[in-house]
Amino acid sequence: MTMTVEPVRQEVAPESTSARRLMDKMFKARELAVIAVLVVMLGATQLSNTEFLSQQGIKDLMLNATILVLVAIGQAMVVITRNVDLSVGSVLGISAFAAGLYLQDGGNALVAVLLAVGIGAMFGVVNGALVSLGKVPALVVTLGTLYIIRGIDSIWVGSRQITANDLPGGFVDFGHDGISVVPYLALLTLAVLVVVAYYLRSYRSGRDMYALGSNPEAARLAGVPVRARIMTAYVVCGALAGLAGALYLARFGNVDSNTGNGYELIVVSAVVVGGVAFTGGSGTVYGAALGAVMLTSINSVLPALGVSSVWVTAINGFLLLLAIAVDRVLALRVAGALRKKAAQTRSARHA
Repeated sequence: MTMTVEPVRQEVAPESTSARRLMDKMFKARELAVIAVLVVMLGATQLSNTEFLSQQGIKDLMLNATILVLVAIGQAMVVITRNVDLSVGSVLGISAFAAGLYLQDGGNALVAVLLAVGIGAMFGVVNGALVSLGKVPALVVTLGTLYIIRGIDSIWVGSRQITANDLPGGFVDFGHDGISVVPYLALLTLAVLVVVAYYLRSYRSGRDMYALGSNPEAARLAGVPVRARIMTAYVVCGALAGLAGALYLARFGNVDSNTGNGYELIVVSAVVVGGVAFTGGSGTVYGAALGAVMLTSINSVLPALGVSSVWVTAINGFLLLLAIAVDRVLALRVAGALRKKAAQTRSARHA
């Protein structure tokens, strides 16, 4: 007689599903709160500076957010599985330089973008393999690859620099032009956001990532291919970091050995502020995108209000700590609600 894990799945799934649903409701409220804060912040800035939300101002806000949003989408997938990728900034930098070097030699723009995506995906495979197959903590793995990639980038790039003059005019124009006030980069990022969100919500492999982040052991017993899901999350994260590198090149037209330096901390902040639980299993890529828009908007709001940009880093750190504290409070509330529900169920059975 063949043994199956079906009884275990029936035993574990209800509690895990209830916890996830309750947590999702709370984090959706977090996303609405981020939207409210963003609207109030932009509205107050507009009242203080009437030119802030001009056509060019709106376009600049979108352009400033696109790169961070793109990387945050991939980071959110990894964090949902209860992991993290600290190498995204280094991947962005080395991918941007590789694409720029290819274009500098007369290469095709589309091939350059695919090259950047391929390099990012390759590093994603390395991270995913070390975390899922080697079972090394994600923080240790990606901190190590962060420095390794940064070292390779520094040696390879050296003192060289790629500027807009070295790139095809059409590629640079793509990084600034758009339809009315909506840049092409924003449209491309929106398309990626919708596709990834649909995948996580509608495909079993996407839902498995939430199950894995909520309770890795229960997910494994329920038949979730843990290694494959972690690998998928890291490959997508790396590929999107590579794509962000190519778009960074188009947007700014300037790449050197410092490109992407420190970007990983901003990305993690954006993801957590946007409502993706750092403990995994909750949140959406839409929330991560909102968090990215909020952080980049702060960079634009402070100068418009005459406040020194020195405060940006401090504010980002404060928001990160606040978001983590809120995550902890929500987790405790969810645990309390589940205990209360379990007690009520036991009482009803005895009655």
